[in-house]
Amino acid sequence: MVYEPTTAPVLFDRYLLCSRLSRAQRLGPATFLLDRVAEDMAERLNAVLRDFKSAAEVGTPGDQVGHVLAARFEHYKRVDLPVRESEPLPLEAQSIDLAISALAFQFVNDLPGVLAQIRRALRPDGLLMAAMAGGDTLTELRQSFAAAEAELEGGISPRVVPFADLRDVGALLQRAGLALPVTDVDRVVVRYDSAFGLMHDLRRMGATNILAERRRIPTRRATMLRMAEIYSERFADPDGRIRATFDIIWLSGWAPHESQQQPLKRGSAKASLADAVRKKS
Repeated sequence: MVYEPTTAPVLFDRYLLCSRLSRAQRLGPATFLLDRVAEDMAERLNAVLRDFKSAAEVGTPGDQVGHVLAARFEHYKRVDLPVRESEPLPLEAQSIDLAISALAFQFVNDLPGVLAQIRRALRPDGLLMAAMAGGDTLTELRQSFAAAEAELEGGISPRVVPFADLRDVGALLQRAGLALPVTDVDRVVVRYDSAFGLMHDLRRMGATNILAERRRIPTRRATMLRMAEIYSERFADPDGRIRATFDIIWLSGWAPHESQQQPLKRGSAKASLADAVRKKS
């Protein structure tokens, strides 16, 4: 099977993402989300009654996951997501037992294509486990920027990336051909003294605006100050500190194998739903 690139819409400037991640390293990265995800991934893998000999970590921006997990496997490698998404992942077909990824998939333009390539790289009964930002992540910042721009500039520009929701991610796993798909959300609420503290951490995560349709001119000072005021008015706790939501979507799916639980064939049930309802009534 040969990888054929798709024509997915370009939402993210991945060259800019590389630049922002490099800047985050120079500033001193903020890793609290990656640290949490690494610990959670270790716990989730502990609950899987299966030994994995070879694992590939795909696209994770940092070495937190590798520090926690690499020693568990005979073979462990890190694989970068290509900047040019017309290029395939450097993974051979049926070459790994486990693929993991932390906080990378939310910035992929062709996520269906990446999932399909990971599915191809997994051996039968191999597992994909990943965590990505999604859902209501940074909803407070998005709303505050929108209100400030509408008030002072007469329009709204793209500021916060569009995040996938839980249902969409589950559908993508099935579309990629992964069996037994599971998704859930871990909501993390972080508090800051001001919106500017949050934005400072986003820079140190390499997670500032990389939208292809982003505004190319600097934000006016008045707009930034008004955004911070609105944020404090709408999303502050009684002590004056503001809240920032990060929804971490967890996703997992297996490369199909005959040993896996299979759904019943249509029409093979021994009793009808109508009979069951009559017995209870």
